[in-house]
Amino acid sequence: MSVRRGSTTSSYLAAPNVDTPKNTGAKKGEDGKSPIGAIRRRLSVAGGGNTLDGGMGSLSVADDETVESGTDSRCAVTEYSGLSKKGHAPYNPRKKNQDSLIMADHEATNSLVLCVLDGHGEAGDGVSQYFKKELGKEMFNHPSWANDPKKATRESILKVERQILGNSRVDTEFSGTTLSMAIIRGNTIIGCNIGDSRVTIGKLGPNGKIVAEEFTHDHKPETPDEKKRIINAGGRVFAVEYDDGIDGPPRVWLGHMDVPGLAMSRSLGDAVAHTAGVISEPEFFERELDPATDRLILVATDGLWEFMDNDECVGMAVEASEPRISVDALVREANQRWMREEQVIDDTTVITAHLFGYHGGHA
Repeated sequence: MSVRRGSTTSSYLAAPNVDTPKNTGAKKGEDGKSPIGAIRRRLSVAGGGNTLDGGMGSLSVADDETVESGTDSRCAVTEYSGLSKKGHAPYNPRKKNQDSLIMADHEATNSLVLCVLDGHGEAGDGVSQYFKKELGKEMFNHPSWANDPKKATRESILKVERQILGNSRVDTEFSGTTLSMAIIRGNTIIGCNIGDSRVTIGKLGPNGKIVAEEFTHDHKPETPDEKKRIINAGGRVFAVEYDDGIDGPPRVWLGHMDVPGLAMSRSLGDAVAHTAGVISEPEFFERELDPATDRLILVATDGLWEFMDNDECVGMAVEASEPRISVDALVREANQRWMREEQVIDDTTVITAHLFGYHGGHA
């Protein structure tokens, strides 16, 4: 996750050396500087090397990108591929990829799990990588996995979160991750979402063209039910306004202090934000996949979705004959748009899965 002052996707606000926001209740410190800038500076992505401090090899992160592919004949998905690529921040040459992806099949239940994680905060890479390492085996070993995959998934996610919150090697006070997952079992798809990554389905529309169906929905602080929960917990929701206007999206703040400035209403980790009404409860979605109309699945972090909408992404994906070509094209296009719009590039992770033998390039 790139961290920059004007980002609509930076999970935490990074605002060094800025004036006090207007009309937000933020106050200057004794030195006359904004407490937002003073407190949040340490949340910028930093550090180098491939492991967390202390060399915990199990939490290693990719230097630049991770590419994985596979085939599956036991469920509706017949071919899939995923790409996770580190972003670009010219002010941070030691930046690491904070995104992770999980692609795992479970033969005994004819299940395939496709999942993306978008880490944020200084230790966001450690949080997302910990989930990558632990979540799949927790789900597959859960006693309810065969008969109640939603229960197994929920309890496994929350168990792994408890583990990472108790891990002294990973500082989760101001760091966390999103999670967006598609579980395909036979012809059934279950979506699971925490945060602002997303699962989208490409399907045949009434006009004979493939259109997008937003299968999971982002968790944003300004959503009425999410905002109500945050306010009831004593938190605040507002977008920081500077002299040049609104800086990015509404964010979550403590009731008595201008931290943490998290730009989502649900996340994993983020201990401070969770005291202000942010929760880690996953939201589930389910439906049957139709061989007559459903063509592909996209699972991606907001590095893809920030400057490309669902229909545009699905439109690009259907032009590719193979998922590996699709993910490469989508990540490349997203990166170009980031550079054109913001002069930085967010970490971007995309999984494409073809359904029922679909080969792309046609409806």
